[in-house]
Amino acid sequence: MYPFLRLATVTLSERRKPALGLFETHHLSLRCLPVDLDGFLEMNNGRILTLYDIGRFALSIRVGLWDVLKRERWGLVVAGSTVRYRARITGFQRFEMRTRLLGWDERFFYIEQGMWRGETCCNHALLRTGVTQRGRLAPVAEVARAMGVPEISPALPAWVAAWAEADGQRPWPPMQGPASAP
Repeated sequence: MYPFLRLATVTLSERRKPALGLFETHHLSLRCLPVDLDGFLEMNNGRILTLYDIGRFALSIRVGLWDVLKRERWGLVVAGSTVRYRARITGFQRFEMRTRLLGWDERFFYIEQGMWRGETCCNHALLRTGVTQRGRLAPVAEVARAMGVPEISPALPAWVAAWAEADGQRPWPPMQGPASAP
């Protein structure tokens, strides 16, 4: 089940905090709850992605995007992601989620997220996200204008640009059935 209570708690808390700059890192302290665990008593990988949703909501509130979304009646969507899992988060452990906007291209916004226990990065995600309007992606330049930020992004980090380029070569729609040899 989606953690609506956690989302509501974070949303109310974040609205009382000062604004962040567009490229500042958002920090959110959390604890691994029993509902987050899998059969191995560690945080479930699906729950990690769900908690990352909450981190992006929190970031959107603090950078001012949330108010623009409400005003324009826009939504948020994830268009792609890649995650590395490196260290377990077990029941009742505290961890910090760090979320930051890396930049954008002509279609998507790129966000980096990680869950940290002290100096240990437990998992790390790169997400390609978008803003939706009437069921379609809103033009990135229009979103930037609505937020009062430059329409042109600073250069994306090389590893992000390489990921976006590689993912752009992936066939869509995917092949049905077993993949054939090249």
